Amino acid sequence: MLQFTGGNDENLEVSGSVRRPGMWKEVSFGDYICHTFQGDCWADRSPLHEAAAQGRLLALKTLIAQGVNVNLVTINRVSSLHEACLGGHVACAKALLEKGAHVNGVTVHGATPLFNACRSGSAACVNVLLEFGAKAQLEAHLASPIHEAVKRGHRECMEILLANNVNIDQEVPQLGTPLYVACTYQRVDCVKKLLELGASVDRGQSLDTPLHAAARQSSVEVIHLLADYGATLKYRNAEGKSALDLAAPKSSVEQALLLREGPPALSQLCRLCVRKCLGRACHQTIHELHLPELLERFLLYR
Repeated sequence: MLQFTGGNDENLEVSGSVRRPGMWKEVSFGDYICHTFQGDCWADRSPLHEAAAQGRLLALKTLIAQGVNVNLVTINRVSSLHEACLGGHVACAKALLEKGAHVNGVTVHGATPLFNACRSGSAACVNVLLEFGAKAQLEAHLASPIHEAVKRGHRECMEILLANNVNIDQEVPQLGTPLYVACTYQRVDCVKKLLELGASVDRGQSLDTPLHAAARQSSVEVIHLLADYGATLKYRNAEGKSALDLAAPKSSVEQALLLREGPPALSQLCRLCVRKCLGRACHQTIHELHLPELLERFLLYR
């Protein structure tokens, strides 16, 4: 049997269906928990953490009804809400939030529940967290939800965050911008959407551009996308290298970059000029210009 020992010295029994193997006793110190016996590396996780991680809604609600603190955290400040979101268990996440779980709780590694939801790719969890007041745009020292969504190719999560006013060109140390991350991990769908929504095509990580990242990863499709949206081929990074310098000799990437070295077509220059004048909302504004369908599709890269 597991026992929660609170400040009032009242013990709360937890059924065998939600306890971990072995016999140990859990003691609460405010919002922290520890154990008088730690049988394994997960020993500081409470039964509530376990229920949330496994998506066991009935067990989770039973524990909450018995008075278990929904904001108990492990030594690394991982809450049950963190666990529910990492597992993509939206029903458990909502149940915890409705009982007062901290929506913006931060672990010692800088992760919020929203970051975990983006890591798991659960758009439902992302929406619920935002509904309960989660911060979509976080300070630079915290783990960035949008960068995590892009890194793992979770386009829907990325789009939800952008719809909630996340900076599309937010540059995070060691990671760069979302577009740079998408190019680094070859998330073509995310690259397309970020460019469509107005991401800066040349902003990456310091002097390294998204085109550098695409060349480094030998991603011909991404190179063509970036070039279509006006990427500057001549930019050099901190090592003085252009994207072409990073391409393997006689590779398809080198060929793609060499083909783009000449002057762009007049139609391409006009498209870039129109899109620049309309700004980041061009994909919405273009529809209001009542242009011929063929021209509209050209401006929207369709």
